[in-house]
Amino acid sequence: SASAPSRPRGSPWPTSATLAPALLAFSTAVARGRTARQQGACRAEAKKSLGTRTTPDPTDLLLRVAKGEVGDHTPVWLMRQAGRYMREFRAYSERYPFRQRSETPSMATELSLQCWRQYGMDGVIVFSDILTPLPAMGIEFDVIRGRGPIVLGDLARTLKDRLQEGPRSIRAVLSSKDFHESHEFLHKTLKTLRSETEGKCSLLGFVGAPWTLAAYAVEAGSTKEAAVFKKWMYGKPEVVDEFLHRMTVTIGNYAIYQVESGAQCIQIFESWAHCLTPELWKRFAAPCAIQVAERLRKACPDVPIIYFANGGSPYFSEQVETLAGHIDVIGVDAHMRMEQAAEIIDRLGAGRGSSSPLILQGNVDPYVLRYGDEERIRQAVRQTIDAAGGAGRHILNLGHGVLQGTPEENVLYFVEEAQAYSGSH
Repeated sequence: SASAPSRPRGSPWPTSATLAPALLAFSTAVARGRTARQQGACRAEAKKSLGTRTTPDPTDLLLRVAKGEVGDHTPVWLMRQAGRYMREFRAYSERYPFRQRSETPSMATELSLQCWRQYGMDGVIVFSDILTPLPAMGIEFDVIRGRGPIVLGDLARTLKDRLQEGPRSIRAVLSSKDFHESHEFLHKTLKTLRSETEGKCSLLGFVGAPWTLAAYAVEAGSTKEAAVFKKWMYGKPEVVDEFLHRMTVTIGNYAIYQVESGAQCIQIFESWAHCLTPELWKRFAAPCAIQVAERLRKACPDVPIIYFANGGSPYFSEQVETLAGHIDVIGVDAHMRMEQAAEIIDRLGAGRGSSSPLILQGNVDPYVLRYGDEERIRQAVRQTIDAAGGAGRHILNLGHGVLQGTPEENVLYFVEEAQAYSGSH
């Protein structure tokens, strides 16, 4: 406990001028301690009120709807549902670097399950990163706190050379079994997650789409326009094609490796679709995504495949036309009305009952969860479900990932409403 300082023997008593700062510091420390205790009590009470939830029956609804069945209610999961908005998650992220967390099976398992135990979503997605397979190709990366991912190797300058034979050559991973040596940690994580979630909810794995990963590697990190990679695309398309070929083979086998390790569904993230025109997407990105899906489908025919192009809504029609018959579910970002996406699906002959149906996923604005009140969140959920055709006819998600700073209780309202809403009457 704090106490006032004693006077050394023989020294004068302090004057008010010298005593005031000490008293101020003392009172401030007490106040801060009281505030910290109050905040801790508030957080504990909020956590207690959230409690835990289980996924309602049928616990495999996400997989069923992804395969074209109609459910009694709408399955729900969230991109970036394991994230810094959760206090439990921050206990790890503020102490351990990203790669240690994602590549240590015990930590990755815990971080994957925290949100599901609290909210009872219909799907758990493994805690990892789209860049995780790159080291198996000879491309190193790291994730720097406060800056984000960085890719090493100066591929903006050396890409052509790195595709030549040699000790530093970028290599394709030719078999899913080849990941056992470099990525055994992921196998262990998914195996444990499957054991923990079996009969309780669905387990999702994910991969970055080849074009997005190739762009990330050449740009050496985040970018607004992928300008450096576009220089290669326009100036040396044959070099880009070779790089994309190796990336595509690798990512297809990486997806298979995840299914062999326990994943029941795979989402392909085209995270940088916003950098592409419709023409560039069709020329460079779409063929690679199709080849990944085909490789996965051939090896694992019963596993649903989701494709999500973040920022790709301006060419959503092209996505539907090109990808129908290759994927099962198509994600919609927050910059497009869900009813418009549903109309495009029907108009292009990819609706239910067609030979190549596409199920919709999405697309509530993440900022609704970040700043909206309970009623606005629940209303957004109901409106999105109705726009997609009614309860149980699509997979509810956000239009992108959960934002840092999102109140934890807002995620609960989102999940609760999806699983309770049976449609407008």
